[in-house]
Amino acid sequence: MFAVRYDGSMELRTPRLRIRVMRETDAEILTAYRNDPQVSVMQDWDLPYTLERARTRLAEQAGRDDIAVGEWTSLAVELAGPNEAEGELIGDVACHLDDMGAIAEIGYTLRPEFQGRGYASEATSALVDHILATTSVHRIEASLDPENVPSMRVLESLGMVFESLSRKNYFMRNDWYDDMRYAMLRDDRAAWLARPTSAPMSLELVEITPDDAYLWGRVVTHHSQERLVSPVHRSYRDALFPEVVDGAPVVPWMRGVLADGERVGFVMLAEVTPHHPEPFLWRLLVDRMHQRRGIGSMILAVLQAHLTELGHRTLLTSWHPGPGTPEPFYVRHGFTPTGRLVDDEVEARLSW
Repeated sequence: MFAVRYDGSMELRTPRLRIRVMRETDAEILTAYRNDPQVSVMQDWDLPYTLERARTRLAEQAGRDDIAVGEWTSLAVELAGPNEAEGELIGDVACHLDDMGAIAEIGYTLRPEFQGRGYASEATSALVDHILATTSVHRIEASLDPENVPSMRVLESLGMVFESLSRKNYFMRNDWYDDMRYAMLRDDRAAWLARPTSAPMSLELVEITPDDAYLWGRVVTHHSQERLVSPVHRSYRDALFPEVVDGAPVVPWMRGVLADGERVGFVMLAEVTPHHPEPFLWRLLVDRMHQRRGIGSMILAVLQAHLTELGHRTLLTSWHPGPGTPEPFYVRHGFTPTGRLVDDEVEARLSW
């Protein structure tokens, strides 16, 4: 849980971090990491980023002790946990409040050696809660490069959702770029914080009927995960027009996933046929509001029991390699790559 305290000026504390208004004394380190190619590649400041520019930028907020209406405010992110290097500045988060103080835009930048450790999510989460607790903001936005998957995952960890993609509308460094927008409302953040996070008491796979198919279509992953697993409505399409594999169409078997009576997921197999001797896990998705509850593992256990009853002892699946791949999940549950690539996906088999 994030704690907020005030000591003259705003200071936020998290389990590992301290967040405060940036001062001119931070200019040199700010300049250093803003010129780092790993940091600047998807950021919009001009390069090289000079020390004079950093000092000018921070001088503009010299008398400020908190985020300000109508301005961008840069906040230093420092290590502060019991197992951290106390006081080391590892990056910054930033907030812009519109002139009405009703809409906030956020941003974040970390030094390369501190990326991939959850610090960005931890810092931005504290910032978002501070904004909502101390202002009348009703909407929080963020803009990012569509190729910046790690940044998408940071925003999704806050409960923000993809809203739009504007093509070639952002001019930077003598070229035009696409601009992706994420956002959330005040109520969205409250719902995100109130979502269930413990393992469900019960889980079952149920038939999807014509009467409730549209309700299962509301089960959605995070936007960043749609590169790796198709939405439910696309699975409906693929089931209606199944692909031909080894000379015959695959036969879909679809089920909705109920956890404690709530719709939380979707699964689809390709069944065993004379042309397809092994069942294939075609789709497995867990709703964004119910991830990290162990539901994926429970689904696999139920599927394995179902297939065992039918006399099967193996299950195939495949995954896209690259950032965010579900490979660690499947390997952890005993899937072993077969050495084959299926439509550029790694094929793997679970045997029991």
